[in-house]
Amino acid sequence: MASIASQVVLHPVTSQSMRVLSTTLGRDKVYRGVQYFARFFAWLLLSRGYKIQAARWDALKAHLALGRKLLRLGKFVENAQAALRAIAAPGETGERITTIGRQLGYFGYLLLDNIAWANTIKFYNLKPATAQKINKRVMQFWFTGILFSISHGLLKAGRLANEVKKLQGQTWSEKSAEAERDLKLHDLQAAREAVRYQFVIDLLDVWIPATGIGLVNLNDGVLGIFGIITSLMALRQQWFAAAGKK
Repeated sequence: MASIASQVVLHPVTSQSMRVLSTTLGRDKVYRGVQYFARFFAWLLLSRGYKIQAARWDALKAHLALGRKLLRLGKFVENAQAALRAIAAPGETGERITTIGRQLGYFGYLLLDNIAWANTIKFYNLKPATAQKINKRVMQFWFTGILFSISHGLLKAGRLANEVKKLQGQTWSEKSAEAERDLKLHDLQAAREAVRYQFVIDLLDVWIPATGIGLVNLNDGVLGIFGIITSLMALRQQWFAAAGKK
């Protein structure tokens, strides 16, 4: 029995899991996945008349959402820094503008989210009407940030596709030059894959704030499924990052 326990505790997957959970981002993605599963499952139970059981999962969703706000305290500063770096950085104008817009959107989202958290825990009391306005602004900034992220993905995907096409159309007489081209193509394909991956996450996530601000009216079941998928996709990225893989 001790041998089995030892194998489980010392298994490489267990060690890798601990490396992921030792990071704030890793824990956040796990909590987010459970939060959106709870959102979906509460909706499912409620739709079938199980009100008491649904309330339990709804409470779990609410507390995980509040806990994740604590993990994001002060994170808006990172977005402000990223926006300033994007302003000074060289590159395609469209990609720079969308990067700045995305970072400013997330800056506003996270800053107001911190204020909403302080009000929720009664550290700073806001009038109900003011709190409601702030919560709506949180969703609006989140929605704006994702829209800019989607736009950035489209622009970057187009640029990378053109670069790949240009490289593939070139002919090389020397083997060393051809090897260099193949290496560049490999890097470009990897970059395109990363852009497509984030694009899928954004396309699913955008419906959550869009529903929050009333642009669409998707139920908690659909939003819960979208949140589970994007949480698992983001957790996969964090898993590979912790392992030193791309």
